[in-house]
Amino acid sequence: MRNRIRHLLVPALAPALALAIGLSAQIPAAQIYAQQTPEYGPANGTLLIAGGGVRDAAIFERFIELGGGAEDGRFIIVPTAGGNFDGDGNPRDYGEDRVLRSWLARGLQNVSMLHTHDPALADTEAFVAELKQATGVWFNGGRQWNIVDSYAGTRTYDEFHKVLERGGVVGGSSAGATILGEYLVRGDTRGSGIVMTNEENHQLGFEFIRNVAIDQHINTRNRWDHIIPVIEQMPHLLGIGLSEDTAIIVTGDTFEVMGDWMVAVHDNTRAYQPWEKPYFVLAPGDVYDMKARRIVVE
Repeated sequence: MRNRIRHLLVPALAPALALAIGLSAQIPAAQIYAQQTPEYGPANGTLLIAGGGVRDAAIFERFIELGGGAEDGRFIIVPTAGGNFDGDGNPRDYGEDRVLRSWLARGLQNVSMLHTHDPALADTEAFVAELKQATGVWFNGGRQWNIVDSYAGTRTYDEFHKVLERGGVVGGSSAGATILGEYLVRGDTRGSGIVMTNEENHQLGFEFIRNVAIDQHINTRNRWDHIIPVIEQMPHLLGIGLSEDTAIIVTGDTFEVMGDWMVAVHDNTRAYQPWEKPYFVLAPGDVYDMKARRIVVE
């Protein structure tokens, strides 16, 4: 996985001073880009992050729309979170027909499955050939560390991110939601009940959305409080807990809630009363600015 060094962006004062005294000044293009680059979400493209148990057809319809539509979009479905090996230790055979059945039923004309248990294969040009043309990628649920084991540090990882750079959409549900964040909640191979793992290779997500830790199924599995210790130990992170059949649409540094229920936002810059939980909830239709750490009111 490629290391990313983040710098604090300080507004340049020199151009303003030059203008004030009537001198012409030019801001370097790289500096302008740095000032405009989001701190949390993608600079291009869109993320659709769902909390598992998706039954609302509108969530999938929105993903397809963001990926260019059922006829014109080129979609990749990644089932890898479901496990790389079966109970006997053999590489798991998913069966492309089964993985794609529900997507074909939604009318997709161009959709393929992408899966391997072997990171060496995932690092080849042949494996990423279709991914290079994709306008949308969807990560299925399961256990998020399987995705890390297969694709971290490979050409496939890079091409996942390039889908966004081209203006496409990357989405996922359940484990496929958590992998999109920076910190990998429930990345322990011993079980999903372990929220913070000691396994160093399973602590980092794929950072499609940065400075964020994502949990899922918070309503049906009573996980509302589970990422409190994550934010306590890594206070720079914003925690996002997703209910089932609920999603957030991320563009730049903002997201909008859609679907059936609530999203919990763990923001440690916010003041809470002693009797309050250290998070608040958003409902469908709410918009949140992650950089400003505030609800957007139109």
